[in-house]
Amino acid sequence: MATESDSTDNSSEGEANADQILSAAEKIILIFFLAVIIIMTVLGNLLVMVAVCKDRQLRKKKTNYFIVSLAFADLLVALVVMPFAAIELVTSNWEYGETFCLVRTSLDVMLTTASILHLCCIALDRYYAICCQPLVYRTKMTPLCVALMLGGCWVIPCLISFLPIMRSWNAIGIEEIIDSRKFSSATNETSCVFLVNWPYAISCSAVAFYIPLVLMVLAYQRIYITAMEHARQIRNLQRAGSACEALEGSDNHGPSRMKVETKAAKTLAIIMGCFCLCWAPFFITNIIDPFIDYSVPWQMWTAWLWLGYINSGLNPFLYAFLNRSFRRAFLRILCCGDERYVRAGSFRSSRTYTASVNRASISMR
Repeated sequence: MATESDSTDNSSEGEANADQILSAAEKIILIFFLAVIIIMTVLGNLLVMVAVCKDRQLRKKKTNYFIVSLAFADLLVALVVMPFAAIELVTSNWEYGETFCLVRTSLDVMLTTASILHLCCIALDRYYAICCQPLVYRTKMTPLCVALMLGGCWVIPCLISFLPIMRSWNAIGIEEIIDSRKFSSATNETSCVFLVNWPYAISCSAVAFYIPLVLMVLAYQRIYITAMEHARQIRNLQRAGSACEALEGSDNHGPSRMKVETKAAKTLAIIMGCFCLCWAPFFITNIIDPFIDYSVPWQMWTAWLWLGYINSGLNPFLYAFLNRSFRRAFLRILCCGDERYVRAGSFRSSRTYTASVNRASISMR
């Protein structure tokens, strides 16, 4: 039996759902915008995966296995999550049933978590590559270790998504709120509502975002300190009169490797930063909403959610602009193997011996 306050709440909820109905012009603009995001995300991440598979230099680097797995997660976001979210946003109605709503929501949480865990593993990989000696890096980052880390990037998200969501652990204590928002009597339409109680909001957000974020910040802080120290050492060597002769006659790998790895760290730090900027608003709101009686407007939720989705299509473009090896591989694929672009990514002459060392030891540039 509904009280007077319940009726008022339901009436206001119906008015809010009615406000979600879009005009024909707004629908056309929204469909075009969302379609561009989805298509660019699919094509971009496919290009990353094909580039690593076809380019021998990219296949040699352990870091790129994490990048391929990350691209696969982002590709799944574009194929199985974003289309249904776009349809619901445009039509203001969910027509696929309660069970598929839970499945889609679980996939959304799983793939989002998988993305940031991959970036966390990439940060750890760069930490060992830059802050440790090469022998230590090879000892730490064995094929088995890489496989275990990749497995964790997929198993952990499954445990915090499908298991609690399909069992409705996230809805304990807030069942009435969820039921009141699933159906709008004003518009006679249903919605795929995903609200979480405060225990699930805190635990899921911690595992999916905050703990990996702290690990990445600590790793890149240490990488930055190490990179600055090596940059100072390289400048001292270059100032010395006999530095060039000594490097040509002995070990040229150390300074060259540090330059390459430092640029790799900067590239990946930019990628990580973009991820945080895209997903931080959503996870901050996700933590706050249960403590303010779920009063965050749906427009804000939609904006933050699609801002996070956009990140899935952003990484390939970051690779193309910031990474020479990926840029060369992309051009080779898009230009059907034109040798001009193959030569453009190769070292020019024996005079640039350091450049050849860079190509042999490059991970991300």
